[in-house]
Amino acid sequence: MGRRGRRWGVVLLLVLMGLTAWALFHEQSPAGIWKALRGVDGRYIAGAFGLMTLFVAMEALGSRIILARLGHAVPYRRCLGYSFTGFYVSSVTPSAAGGQPAQVYEMSRDGIPPSHGTLDMLLLSLSYQIATLLYGLLSWLLLPTIRLRMGGVLGALLVYGGGVLTALTAGMLCCLFWPAVARRVLGWVSALLRRLGLGDKLHTEALLEEYAAGARCLRTAPLLFPVLLLLALVQLTALYAVPYLVYRSFGCSGLPLALFLGTQALLTVAVSALPLPGAVGPAEGGFVSAFSPLFGQALVMPAMLVSRTVSFYGFLLVSGGVFLARCLVRRLCPAVKNGKFPGKHNKDLLHFTI
Repeated sequence: MGRRGRRWGVVLLLVLMGLTAWALFHEQSPAGIWKALRGVDGRYIAGAFGLMTLFVAMEALGSRIILARLGHAVPYRRCLGYSFTGFYVSSVTPSAAGGQPAQVYEMSRDGIPPSHGTLDMLLLSLSYQIATLLYGLLSWLLLPTIRLRMGGVLGALLVYGGGVLTALTAGMLCCLFWPAVARRVLGWVSALLRRLGLGDKLHTEALLEEYAAGARCLRTAPLLFPVLLLLALVQLTALYAVPYLVYRSFGCSGLPLALFLGTQALLTVAVSALPLPGAVGPAEGGFVSAFSPLFGQALVMPAMLVSRTVSFYGFLLVSGGVFLARCLVRRLCPAVKNGKFPGKHNKDLLHFTI
């Protein structure tokens, strides 16, 4: 996504933030919310920001492992830069559509072929989606008190989000391991789009070649995907634990961490597939609905403000600052701008073990 697209994404994000603030707070008492916020223990908030840093760091570690196996000796700090870029661009584009292309572009500027960058994003995305579904399924099965609260609009969103994530994950697995079936389905989709006048013929062969490379990668490195899945589970645990630290920051105790992890896991499944930047609006409304029994009516609004500030709005500023710093460094330091990392760039560089 280019600069113009990101600018429109930021504008849309600001509009959604304004509408969400009005919808949630126009009947609330600002004095009451401010009084609750003044009592927040900053140590827990610092810990919550630490969890968000861990969230990004786990993706960066997974990226470094994949790129290293593809023959690219990329410093970990560069992988952190790619992940911060992905977080920022994903947050200002609908359905997080711009994050991964932006990361592939950043990698290509460091001399990593787009095919290898795309493969990196493919494997990270697959492990993250499977981890998200696994976390949500376990939360649904093992925490019946949470399941009983997921009704009404939130329940409908959960069914929608779970269905979309399941379909996307199944499609990715199909492209990886059953390319003949995937080729037939993509052919039908391409023909349907042409009949409806919604697009040209899909470039199915190029797409399937990327997935074929991913399948070869997983076959020749049998431990790679379990490692990536483990990193994704740690990544999600860090993200889902933020509301618990917010709960503790208000001086509350008595409820187990598992309730917060499970509630946030199901809320994430419910809103992650919505075509809105950062799921702004449904994420805030869903938090109030899902976490009210845990925080209570008096604290749920302040808790939502703190939790979303840490996990989205505040970290959006952090990741945006890193993104801006990377752009300035590239512009001011030609040696960094033209930096290349050693590695073989041929298609056969997929015979490795982890």
